[in-house]
Amino acid sequence: MKNKKIKGIIFDMDNTILRSSIDFHSMKNETFKYLVSHGILPAELDISNHTSSTIIAEAAITNRMTDALVKEMWEIPKRYEVRGMQDADLESGVIEILEELHDRYCMVVVTNNSIEAAEGALRKNGILEYFDCVVGRELMKSLKPSPDGFLYVLQRYENFTAEEWVSVGDSWIDGKASTEAGIRFISYQGDAETMKKMGVCPSAEITDIRELKRFIVSNEEMRN
Repeated sequence: MKNKKIKGIIFDMDNTILRSSIDFHSMKNETFKYLVSHGILPAELDISNHTSSTIIAEAAITNRMTDALVKEMWEIPKRYEVRGMQDADLESGVIEILEELHDRYCMVVVTNNSIEAAEGALRKNGILEYFDCVVGRELMKSLKPSPDGFLYVLQRYENFTAEEWVSVGDSWIDGKASTEAGIRFISYQGDAETMKKMGVCPSAEITDIRELKRFIVSNEEMRN
């Protein structure tokens, strides 16, 4: 995997850096019910393989969403995010890996959460300062699994090529977004069966976030 020196790392947030308790299932269902009740999506739509973000993407392409509906709809995931992030703890090993990689790599968070919610949770856990940038949904045209957040990072750090970045996340939507932007993806405690079903082939799989070091730090750096 280390065929080119890595200069930047993109982290997912929920269940990669932070062990959040966001009820994603209920958030998806409530968002879907809202969109159905306003005639945006059909009630018979099979959402079993959908996430909140892909349901919202389905709604967007109908061109039936007014600004008022969009604003009201976003209050649903925001409510779940705030509630789920209130007592979010760090994933095991996060402090150790961030301290070791800080100042050696450009480190960015790309999350479907709002920037306010994301920065608040990272700040509360004392790790916001480790990241050069937090990319939330306000900076994306479309949410993950769209590559927009990753493309934003590539555009912002134009001196780095896509091959000089690597991303890590727990979900197939992280992998899909990353690979479509040309960035190698490492699965952290991901569901291998779901990844395969959704066409995501990680470059590597890890169960401890500290294992990330093996895939980005060169032998020369490790000796130093």
